Amino acid sequence: MSKNPSRAFIALGSNLENPLSQIRQAIEELNQLPGSRLIGKSSLYKSAPVGRLDQPDFINAVVLIETCLAPHDLLKALLDIERCHGRIREFLNAPRTLDLDILLYDDLECCDEKLTLPHPRMSQRAFVLKPLMEIAPDCHIPGHGSIAPLLAACNGQQLEQIRPEI
Repeated sequence: MSKNPSRAFIALGSNLENPLSQIRQAIEELNQLPGSRLIGKSSLYKSAPVGRLDQPDFINAVVLIETCLAPHDLLKALLDIERCHGRIREFLNAPRTLDLDILLYDDLECCDEKLTLPHPRMSQRAFVLKPLMEIAPDCHIPGHGSIAPLLAACNGQQLEQIRPEI
């Protein structure tokens, strides 16, 4: 564990077994990680699958946490949450009960066999950039720049904000 809390943005996605419920439950579980607390969460968004198109639409969100977990410890905790939700990694871009990705961890840049920061494809995906911009409009992605022009470049990607129940 690191001493001073770091800020980490985490992307959530699901398209199996009641995706809305999967995402909502995962947000609660992220808030319960040791030495961590939720400090921001986006709206939920519905998006078409990327890569493998013959699967259900996804529900996506982004949260911001403060955490004392080091990046690799945070990744391990996220993988544990995914497993508890029944995540199976059958093939690339497969349907999933829950996907949790560290997008940014402070301004850290790293690339090893287990973790790449910033997330390598986040700058190309509206379903990540739109919810990220909602909670951190001035966020800068190391090596890529500001969110607004990156999101504008994704204008062909369909994304629908899910209105909360009243």
